[in-house]
Amino acid sequence: MKIAILDDYQEVALGFGDWDSLGAEIEVFTEPFADPADVVARLRDFDVVVAMRERTRFPAEVLDRLPALKLLVSTGHRNAAIDVAAARRNGVVVSSTGYIAAPAAEHTWALILAAARNVPVESRNMREGGWQTTVGTILHGKTLGLLGLGRLGAGAAEIGKAFGMETIAWSQNLTQEKADPHGVTAVSKDELFARSDVLSVHLVLSDRTRGLVGAPELAAMKPTAMLVNTSRGPIVDEAALVDSLRRREIAVAALDVYDVEPLPSEHPLRTLDNVVLTPHIGYVTREAYEIFYRDAVEDIAAFRAGSPLRVME
Repeated sequence: MKIAILDDYQEVALGFGDWDSLGAEIEVFTEPFADPADVVARLRDFDVVVAMRERTRFPAEVLDRLPALKLLVSTGHRNAAIDVAAARRNGVVVSSTGYIAAPAAEHTWALILAAARNVPVESRNMREGGWQTTVGTILHGKTLGLLGLGRLGAGAAEIGKAFGMETIAWSQNLTQEKADPHGVTAVSKDELFARSDVLSVHLVLSDRTRGLVGAPELAAMKPTAMLVNTSRGPIVDEAALVDSLRRREIAVAALDVYDVEPLPSEHPLRTLDNVVLTPHIGYVTREAYEIFYRDAVEDIAAFRAGSPLRVME
């Protein structure tokens, strides 16, 4: 059995699972693939591929050209980058792993606090020998707006309470009855953007949510407002966001996700002084990786024994 472990950017995958127990030939890929043709060329001979979340895409055009592939393991419980129907058509089993939501909710607040108190700028100033150069803002008494009130949005709402924030939320199917258990007020979409001091995105990327935050929504926000996205980059119109930040239409954005990942080195977001950027690390924690790679090994062993686990449908 030949196993490929993909997109191990930090080169830690082999330390988080009992890979030796599989007695297999394992190759670890630490850099992203250039394009679909590169994926096909480099993975053509592997029986098993372990994909880290959605870092590498597996559309039909790729799966149709991987004749040796029999098992595709995705860390996490869903993966929009895998065409599961195409995998099934090619006789490829797609298995998932366990997942914990807490790291992403926590990272949302790491970004909010870093942006509110200008942590990146002041940290850099200190390392360069400087002292105070900015004036921060408090969160207490401000309005936290949540675009989506699922598991991650609800987690962010709980933390918002600890900071004494009023929390409002909108999504297409949200009712006040659903919001009540979380101490959140359901509002209209227009009201969400107009009232939020901190607006945090917590929706799943779909055809319905792609580009949901565009130029009109950004223009409706307060000039002092903060936009936070730890969900998926394309939910926010990236070009419109860059334009809004350049014109100071909103005060700051704090982002962990992007349209293209890794974020290109020349991307304009890297040049703006009113953006806090992290490299999609919301879920990247020791505890999450222990679950991902432990379960991946278990999935492979179960598949080899003829009883696949956690099969995606």
